Amino acid sequence: MATDTATIVTHPTTADGLVAAAHSFSAELRDRAAEIEAARQLPQDIADRFARTGFYRMAVPKALGGLEATPRQIAAVIDALAQADGSAAWCVMIGSTTGLTAAYLAPDAAARIYGDDPDTITAGVFAPMGKAELEGETARVSGRWAWGSGSHNAQWVFGGARLIADGEPVLDERGAPRTQMFAMRADDLTLHDNWDPSGLAGSGSSDFEAAGVEVPVGHGADITRPPANDNPLYAFPVFGLLAVGIASVATGLARQAINEIIEMGGGKVPQGSRKTLAHRPQAQAELAQAEAELRAARAFLTEAVDTAWDTAASQGAIPVEMRRDIRLAATHATTASARVVDRMYLIGGGSSVHRKAPIQRAFRDVHVATQHMMTAPATWELTGRLLFGLETDTTTL
Repeated sequence: MATDTATIVTHPTTADGLVAAAHSFSAELRDRAAEIEAARQLPQDIADRFARTGFYRMAVPKALGGLEATPRQIAAVIDALAQADGSAAWCVMIGSTTGLTAAYLAPDAAARIYGDDPDTITAGVFAPMGKAELEGETARVSGRWAWGSGSHNAQWVFGGARLIADGEPVLDERGAPRTQMFAMRADDLTLHDNWDPSGLAGSGSSDFEAAGVEVPVGHGADITRPPANDNPLYAFPVFGLLAVGIASVATGLARQAINEIIEMGGGKVPQGSRKTLAHRPQAQAELAQAEAELRAARAFLTEAVDTAWDTAASQGAIPVEMRRDIRLAATHATTASARVVDRMYLIGGGSSVHRKAPIQRAFRDVHVATQHMMTAPATWELTGRLLFGLETDTTTL
């Protein structure tokens, strides 16, 4: 796309205005949705302008040039982008939440990765699918990670790895193997061309691989331990904020689907009928129920996030029951959004089945979002155990 028609927004000094900036990309993202999907990754020019706008720095500490946006602001930006294109929103969700690692890194490493260039894009995978062999002040990282969303656009990519010293696993105080996320330059990795999904095709979530990449040990971040930064944002659990981000992609897709049906309703006359879609009682009822379900899901998510934020700001920590509620609300919002999109897909009739139709893309995208482990069905069991008061492993809560 020519630069004279592209959306250009640069370096807001605060998080205020980020949602409006996200909406300013809407027309372009809709126009380029088919291009994004066909490329199977976010075009670099869009990613670069997202970076200049500040989307990828929303969770980076202010001391490193970040915005330290609130969780509600981060969610609202992701939701706004998803109303135009789910894959673009997914890449921002991954990039922005990966920015939380800046608070867990050694200060010199955080400055090197996040402080040197305000337009830095990071991505990464927490799952410890690799190993990091510790040799003095150096870590040699090897492994292959799936679901590397946004890695094609990033300068730095994190991969979870088990720590190895003198050929043996490094154990924590409980006797379990220690793991960290290690930041590696994207140029040192192999990005595999194996991303060909049903939905979120433009997220570029292909595998990436490291073969003995050497990095300073300070490039390792243990996100299961409290960070040194005492800003309320960093009291939020990384997995909880990730779940909120996933839910926000889903709620944005649900809003996109509702808007598409409303726009379609006045002109579409279903086959065998003389009435437009908007005049059919079934469509009216389905639309009303979908609107109610989406608003209710957003309200629960906002309540859980705001309650935890207020507690983090006043007490510097978030108790387990609030972390539970964040994950429960995020999982509910994701699954409710999928139901909303399903409703809109069905009442859209034949118009919903064309691959390039926005509602068809939203249908495929939202059903990929429901499969993420942070909002997958297993979360119901995790949160249900806690509601029953049973002893539960809350490491990934």
